[in-house]
Amino acid sequence: MAPPPPPSADSGALAHSLKPRHVTMISIGGIIGAGIFVGSSAAIHIAGPAVMLTYALCGTLVFVIMRMLGEMAMARPGVGSFTGYAALGLGPWAGFSTAWLYYYFWVITIAVEAIAGAQMLTPFIPLPMWALAALLIGTMTMVNLLSVKTYGEFEFWFASLKVLTILGFMALGLGYLFGFGPGLARIAATFSAHGGAFPTGIGTVFTAIPVVIFSMMGSEVATIAAVETADPARNIVRAARTVTLRIMVFYLGSISVILAILPWDQVVSGQSPFVAALSLIKVPGAQAIIGAVIFTAIISCLNSAIYVTSRMLFEMAHRGDAPAAFGRVSARQVPALGIVLSGVAGFVVVLTSIISPDGVFTFLLQSSGATILSVYLLISLSQIALRRRIETTGERLSVKVWAFPAVSYAAVGGIMAVLVMMALMPDQRLQVVLSLGVFVACLAAHGLRRRAHREGSPRLRAHL
Repeated sequence: MAPPPPPSADSGALAHSLKPRHVTMISIGGIIGAGIFVGSSAAIHIAGPAVMLTYALCGTLVFVIMRMLGEMAMARPGVGSFTGYAALGLGPWAGFSTAWLYYYFWVITIAVEAIAGAQMLTPFIPLPMWALAALLIGTMTMVNLLSVKTYGEFEFWFASLKVLTILGFMALGLGYLFGFGPGLARIAATFSAHGGAFPTGIGTVFTAIPVVIFSMMGSEVATIAAVETADPARNIVRAARTVTLRIMVFYLGSISVILAILPWDQVVSGQSPFVAALSLIKVPGAQAIIGAVIFTAIISCLNSAIYVTSRMLFEMAHRGDAPAAFGRVSARQVPALGIVLSGVAGFVVVLTSIISPDGVFTFLLQSSGATILSVYLLISLSQIALRRRIETTGERLSVKVWAFPAVSYAAVGGIMAVLVMMALMPDQRLQVVLSLGVFVACLAAHGLRRRAHREGSPRLRAHL
């Protein structure tokens, strides 16, 4: 199958003004979100110190997915983001479904992050929650409308702040452990007194996977941003090669420091373990410091969500999977219509949280819960199909997934295992069912689109 055609000259093209440093920090920013600063407490609560194994397993899976993207990017440069590789590997239906599933997930994310940010601002700004959410969405929409370089600079500094916070926390924690704290002997005694390495059983290492895996998702955003650099394929590979090291440093490093300072059973699910650890060390203003960083992480995610959704619409438009109007760019070389529509769509979801919090909004949250796993599954299957096709031609790959096909099939099995575990958990079963329904709806929409192209009028086809 030939790669999708490049954008036509009359519709304009995206700017290629992002630098490797932007892509690098976008990749880091995708990994470091509120999930590590707050969500890690739920994982620690489930598995105790054994959660380190959970993070290692999930980090390995994310690394393999990124390696797959790097392999496909070098093998078939110029195809676009991973949705283009899905279309190339499995067919148009996979490109269509992957893109719309990803768009759906990130539109819901716009609303979720805007609501979270608004709730943090409510004590300081006397405005209704919906107004603060609108303000945050509007601000990040304007950032994206200015230029892709503006988006990249925002993400660079947002990610830099998060990195410095984690490195500073680790340095302070290690100083406490090896210097001015109670000493390693007492810490070891405290560790053994609270159940040791597997206080809740070895099975909880796997039970915590659904919680941990979602906090690690987002590194693939770098592959979308890399399209707007001078050398997309190499920048995708660069991000893929370093993602595991970052996960090891930022996740395993910071969580291990927390568990060395704070007994795991004193971590409260839903509250930041970073604040708890810093409070134990008696760092003044710990809650305010981490709170400011969490707010930065929320804004960073909101910024990226608007960016990602607009680029999904742009790519789909050039592939014929979305209206052609979304494939045009403004004078600043950004897909302005897609940016505005995504911001508006996110705000509409915010309004459903007020109008129908237990109805429409809950449905949207639950139905988007497992869609990102469906996207990762399609990426994995695409890599397997494309690699087999390449191998039959005798073509040599400069970047490849090791021990093919065993590692690739292990990734598919890992994703399926997570979905099965979620389906077996009463509090997560509905997410799997509804997300599967959204996937089926995407397949049905693709079928209707194909039928319209075969049977519809030329004017109708031009708008599909």
